Parts: sequence; C-alpha cells; structure tokens
Amino acid sequence: MKKFREDKLREACGVFGISKHKDASTVVALGLHALQHRGQEGCGIVSFDGKNFHSEKRQGLVGDHFTKSEVIKKIPGDSAIGHNRYSTTGETSLRNIQPFFADLHGGGVSIAHNGNLTNALTLRDNLVKNGAIFRTTSDTETIVQLIAKSKRERIIDKLIDALFQIQGGYSLVLMTNKKLVGVRDPFGIRPLVIGKLNDSYIFASETCALDIVNAKFVREVENGEIVYIENNKLYSIKPFPKRRSRPCIFEYIYFARPDSLIDGVCAYDYRKKFGEELAKESDVNSDIIIPVPDSGVPAAIGYSQYTKKKFELGLIRNHYVGRTFIEPTQNIRSLGVKLKLSSTKSTIKGKSIILIDDSLVRGTTCHKIVKMLYDAGAKEVHVRIACPQILYPDYYGVDMPTKEELLAHNKNDQEICDYIGATSIKFLSMKGLYKALGKGERNLSYPQFSDHYFTGEYPIDPLDKNEKNTVKQLSLLSSKSNN
Repeated sequence: MKKFREDKLREACGVFGISKHKDASTVVALGLHALQHRGQEGCGIVSFDGKNFHSEKRQGLVGDHFTKSEVIKKIPGDSAIGHNRYSTTGETSLRNIQPFFADLHGGGVSIAHNGNLTNALTLRDNLVKNGAIFRTTSDTETIVQLIAKSKRERIIDKLIDALFQIQGGYSLVLMTNKKLVGVRDPFGIRPLVIGKLNDSYIFASETCALDIVNAKFVREVENGEIVYIENNKLYSIKPFPKRRSRPCIFEYIYFARPDSLIDGVCAYDYRKKFGEELAKESDVNSDIIIPVPDSGVPAAIGYSQYTKKKFELGLIRNHYVGRTFIEPTQNIRSLGVKLKLSSTKSTIKGKSIILIDDSLVRGTTCHKIVKMLYDAGAKEVHVRIACPQILYPDYYGVDMPTKEELLAHNKNDQEICDYIGATSIKFLSMKGLYKALGKGERNLSYPQFSDHYFTGEYPIDPLDKNEKNTVKQLSLLSSKSNN
C-alpha cells in the first residue's frame, strides 16, 4: 500500500468503455479526460479491431498523451476501454497502469478496475502457491488470474467464478473479442453508469464522461449486476444474492465531479444542501463566507444562500501548479500551501470569516489556510466542514491515512480547533448529512451508504488488514523500473 501524501482523499481510478464505434479510442480518450479528477498518475487505452487487441499506456495525464493523433493511430478498432489511475494498491509504475490484457483460452480479455479488493493479498498468495505468475503489484491482476483459472467455457461464466472469490468495492469494465462488460460490486460501493452514443453503448465511472461525448445517460449499473453488450444488445445478469445497495458516501461529498448525476441528482446540488444543513446547525455571527477552492465552493454557496450572508472568493487557487511542479527546496518548503493558494487581502482584512470546506483529513492544509487568512488581516476565522469527522480509514479504493494520521480520530473538536488555529470549528452532523442526501434518518440496522469513514461500520470485512502474516513485498522488481 502506498503512503498517503495528500491532505485530501483521493479516489482510486476512472474507467470508460465503448462498443461498436468507428472512433472508439478517440471517444474513450475524451471520456478519460472528463474523468481525470479520479486519477492522475497514469492512463491507458486498449482497443480491438476485429482481429487484434492494441494497447497504449502512459504515465501522467490523458491530455499529455492521448490528444496526439500518432498515439490514437496505434489503438485502432471499433471497441475500446480506458483507465485513469490513482494508485491505492501497487506502486506507481508503467507496469501497473491499466487496462490489463491477457490471452485466455477462448480469446483475449482486457480489464479496467476502479476500487480495491479487501482479500487481494490472500488470493494472490494462494494463486502464487499454485503456480500463478504475477507481472504487476496491482490487485486488478488478481481478478485476471482468477478468470484465467476458471474451468468454465464462456467468458461471462469465468468472470462470475472470479467475482464469487473476490471481496471489496469495485467497478469493472472488460472487453473481449465479442463483448463489452460492466460490473459493479454487490454493495454498489464504487460507481458505474451506462450511456448510449447513437447505437454504441458506453460504460463510465460518472455521467460527466457521457456528457463530454454527447452520449445519453441510460441508467446506473445496479449493485451486484453484470451488464454486457453483444451485437449491440444489452444483457443483464445478477448472480449475487439480492441486497440493498450501499454506495460510497464520499462520491456525494467529494469524489464525483460536481456536474455528474448520482441517483438522478447533480452532485453539485447535494453539496449545496450539505452547506445549507451546516448553516442550520452551526451558523455564527460573521461578515463573509469564504470557500476553500475548489472543494468547498458548492457547500459555501448553500451556506450563503440559506444565511443570506455575503459569499466571497477570499482564496484564489493557482490552477497551473500541478503534480509535475518542481519539488521545492528545503529553504522554501515552509511556503507550502502558498504554491497553490493566495489570499485577497482587501476582502479579508478586518473581517470575521466563515471558512468552508467539504472535509478535514489530516488538518495540515487547513492549518496553513487559517494562518494565511489571519496573516491577511482576518479578525476571526470560523471553520465549518460540510461532512462529519473522518475517524476511520477506507479499504475500498480510496487513498487514505491510517487511524493514527486522521486528525479527528486522535483529537476532539476543541483540540482540532486549537491545532488548526481557528476561532471555532463545527462539522456537519450525521443527521444533517443524511437529511441533505434525502434519506431522512440513518438506518442503524442497514445504513443507506458506505459511511465507514465516520462510523467504522464496514460493509465488507477488510480481510487483508486482519491477516497476521500480511505480505510485505508484492514484487522483487524495483518500483523504479520503467515497466
């Protein structure tokens, strides 16, 4: 598992696939561009031209590679799948970039995976003992190996065999020489939607990827459902015992792009409602409301609209500072957040401020922002967070700190306030969160969402984390190797 570096939660990946379209790889590249927020470490596309599969993978952003005609020409065909990667399992290297491809009995298969398996290490260890050879350190390869080991004839049946052995939160897009397949885990933790572009079907992590190619949204893939496209027809299989879905609550809070639909509602609208409920619970006398850009903007708008208090952009983000920015020297490392944010001093000076963000993880960035506001002349800084305290880590495809690194796990609200240097701090309650989501009260016996971040109630037991003899090194090949 890679070490958590950021002070924001990071989603694992974005997936996109299309069948029977003359410009399949170009459409996939556009879809991945819309899903870039879900992963920036690497990107890849695999296509099928009716005879051969073609694969191109790159480290970095989609726009840096798959906008070039010479690259698109290398992946011809009328069907293709693609993947944006942000690693949670396996190091950052070219060999771990998806989609993966394998030659199986009966034909080739390519797979792209969003999420994380909670029993991948256990499965991998058993597979290796039985002679399997792994080329990557990604848990996705475990799925490929399980499909390959199945004795059944049809690829769908091989896939079902594999799915009954894996556990975790996942959405999968697979491509064979005849089918495009979409899969969502039995709890529906990780998202997957179906779209249609003329006569071509699409699978994508979010609806924003459909919008960019002018595709129509058909529906979400249901929890525990396998959907496959063959001969331009859609088929559905539900092999798992029926259960109610529990989607990841952070798709609503942060992960999904604001213009994506979730349960038929724009993510932006949910986030404004979080801000409104936050205002009802914890408003305070102040002059202006300032969001942390860009994550706190929708909640701040909702807060402002409810309280009738003035909304101001007191913090300005430098959007040209990306992951490739030169590493600061030790002498300027203390500048920290100023590389990405600056304050509008004329707006802030002498003001009592409500600072709004969507979440608080380690608190290091929030501490720097609060100090920046005081340095700009703020009289008071009241921090308001549009979700409850994050107390527990995730094991279903989200890059997160351990319990020891989560600020709210180790400090109460007053201690958090002291740590970040704010005048006050308040978090949205669980009751307010569920109300904003249109669910009323949280169902204590069977929660409507995977909200383990706040409660520690995991829908799926993280088996690998409970193993006493956890595998310490997945591969002997150096992670510095460019393959």
